Amino acid sequence: MLEPTTRTNGVTVFRFLQPRLDAANAPAFRDLVAQAVDRGDVRIVLDMAGVDFVDSSGLGALVGALKRVGTRGDLALSGLRPPVQKAFKLTRMDRVFQIFPDTDSAMGRLRDT
Repeated sequence: MLEPTTRTNGVTVFRFLQPRLDAANAPAFRDLVAQAVDRGDVRIVLDMAGVDFVDSSGLGALVGALKRVGTRGDLALSGLRPPVQKAFKLTRMDRVFQIFPDTDSAMGRLRDT
């Protein structure tokens, strides 16, 4: 589902290993993020460059991850593909999340906070 690819300057980057974030895998995603936050990873970039579909369960899991991090840190998304960007715009989630075109820019922003 997710793999931690980088831990640099207090920022953890997770890369999605599946092309869909939906009802079938949203609970597993939620659990993985909860474990990361509980162990102290509170500045997180979710690299979504490989994701081409997100349904309402996936969006809910992302919102849950954002809430889990809360005021202890930051959560940013990077590399949203056009279909996923469209879903975020339609649901106005693009106003809720910090979204960056690539992982490097997201990491740069989170390192600066």
